[in-house]
Amino acid sequence: MTITAIYPTTHFIKAYKGLPENIKLSAKRKEAIFKANPFNSMLKTHKLKGRLSDCWSYSVDYQYRIIFRFINNESVIYYDIGTHAIYE
Repeated sequence: MTITAIYPTTHFIKAYKGLPENIKLSAKRKEAIFKANPFNSMLKTHKLKGRLSDCWSYSVDYQYRIIFRFINNESVIYYDIGTHAIYE
């Protein structure tokens, strides 16, 4: 599976803009890995539960995560980026 299209929500874009520069750089690096293989073990991609049960998450670093949803096998929607607080 290769991701060819990522559609960020306006909420994601706003959250991304507020991140420290080093986290933005890490997010860009991890996105390249994600596009090549969304289930690469480096990303720790996992399905979410509860009210976010239609979403998935992958790790940018130890603290930051990206919440997304698959549209199909080649496209995703990015909903949020941030610390574990984004799950609340």
